[in-house]
Amino acid sequence: MKTTVVSLCLCACAILVLNAQSIAQGSTQNPLPNTVFVGADGKFETAPDTALIQFNISTQADNAKDAYDQAAKQAEATRQVLRANGIDPKSAEIGFFSVDPQYDWTKPKHKVIGYQVRTSVSLKLKDFSKIGPVTQQLADASVGDSQSLSYTVDSTDEAKSKAVADAYRHARASAQSLATASGRTLGELSYATVDTFENIRVVGPPHHAMAKTMGVQTPAPTEEFSPQNVTVTAHVNAMFELK
Repeated sequence: MKTTVVSLCLCACAILVLNAQSIAQGSTQNPLPNTVFVGADGKFETAPDTALIQFNISTQADNAKDAYDQAAKQAEATRQVLRANGIDPKSAEIGFFSVDPQYDWTKPKHKVIGYQVRTSVSLKLKDFSKIGPVTQQLADASVGDSQSLSYTVDSTDEAKSKAVADAYRHARASAQSLATASGRTLGELSYATVDTFENIRVVGPPHHAMAKTMGVQTPAPTEEFSPQNVTVTAHVNAMFELK
């Protein structure tokens, strides 16, 4: 009986080793003789050309109609802020809209005690000078909870191409070093895969609640600071021939 247990354990270990070897071989796409397979990362940083302001409109009342009416007032206040800054309200986008009953979970019958209306709004700005006034005026109008600001580029195609080129340079340099060390000559590229990623920088909620409460007029949190660059990264796996 003990021998059987040991045999089963050895078989299981053998299967795990074979699976691990298969995974390792699959990760290199089964390289052919006289080839070298390398992987490398690259990146490209560029100044953002678009600011994305996101916030939620959230209200709660005893009945659905009152909650809806309060949300409608906040939405109208948002439109007024946009118009005051020369922004067409149609440029703002709504992500979702919900009306949810609120329950008293402390009682067995889960009685409805109110309703909550929520919607999300996102606004893209090309003119960064409007970020401060818009976020300030939204806060002054008590519109939007959990504001967030992020920077991006409208089109990342060029940035991605440059990140891929940077990753390829690193990959070829590594392959060249290996070929030279082994006394071989690096040949042509025979296979490659590419992955790209964009790093979105998010700045925390730009509220002015404290300054408003104290009656102090201070610059917007983003005033005079430069927006962080957007970084696009790429990973390249490449197979080269060896001569």
